[in-house]
Amino acid sequence: MKFKKIAAVVGALALAGSLAACGGSDSGSDAGGDKIKIGIKYDQPGLGFKKADGTYAGFDVDMAKYIAKGLGYDEDQIQWEEAVSANRETFLKDGSVDMILATYSITDERKAEVDFAGPYYVAGQDLLIRADDSSIKGPEDMKGKKICSVTGSTSAQTVKDKYGAVPQEFDSYSKCITALQGGQIDALTTDDIILAGYAEEFPDEFKIVGQPFTEENYGVGLPKGSKDRDKINDLIEKSFEDGAWEKAFNDNLGKSGYELPAPPKVDRY
Repeated sequence: MKFKKIAAVVGALALAGSLAACGGSDSGSDAGGDKIKIGIKYDQPGLGFKKADGTYAGFDVDMAKYIAKGLGYDEDQIQWEEAVSANRETFLKDGSVDMILATYSITDERKAEVDFAGPYYVAGQDLLIRADDSSIKGPEDMKGKKICSVTGSTSAQTVKDKYGAVPQEFDSYSKCITALQGGQIDALTTDDIILAGYAEEFPDEFKIVGQPFTEENYGVGLPKGSKDRDKINDLIEKSFEDGAWEKAFNDNLGKSGYELPAPPKVDRY
C-alpha cells in the first residue's frame, strides 16, 4: 500500500525511530506510516455513513475498524475518505486511500485494475420503490421504468441490459433517494443490504421489492499487488469465527428486518 510520505527531510535514523513509535510500524503491514487511509461511502445508512457530528457508522465502518486493528492501527489512526462508486479504482491507483470498504463488488473487470480481499459479504441487487407503488413486483416489471443508481456501479447497466429499464445515474445514493421522493424516478436499484438501510431510515416512504436478481460479493479493495491481501483475508475469516462480523451486522442493520446470511467463503485467488 502507498501511504502518505513522511517528510523526506527527516533523516533515516530519525525516521526509523519515529516509525517504531507508531502503530503502523509494528503491524508488519505494507501500509507503513502512522495513519491508514480507508475509503468508505458517506451516504449509506447502516453501511457507511457520516453522521451530523462528523463521526462514521455502519457495517463497513465497523469491519474497516476491525481490519485496521488487525493491521496495527487504532481507531484514532484511521483517516476516513469518501469513496463514491465512480472513484474507487482511481483512489486505489493514485494512493488517495490504502483500502476501500464501500459495498464494493468483486468483478473480473475490477480485478484487472485493483486487488480484493474477501468477500466479506454477499448481497443481491434489488429494488427500492415508494411504499404506495404496486406497479413493480420484480425485475420483470422494470421495462421502460426510470431506475436510479449511482455512477460507476454495476447496478444501472444490469437493469438496462437484462430488463430494459431506463437508468438514471447520480453520483450518490442520497440523490437517488431525493429523486425517488420527488417522483422523478420509479425505483432505486442497488444491493439489498444497502436498500435495507434506507428502508429502515424511511419506513413510511419506501419498501424493498424483495426479489434479488444478482449476487454481489463485497470485497476489501486494495491497490494492485498489495502485500496485505493475505493478512486481510485472514482477518476477515477471523471475524467470522470470533463474532465480530455478526456483531457489526447486528449493531448496524439488526433492526431492519433484513436477515444476516451465512458468511461467504474467502476467495484467495
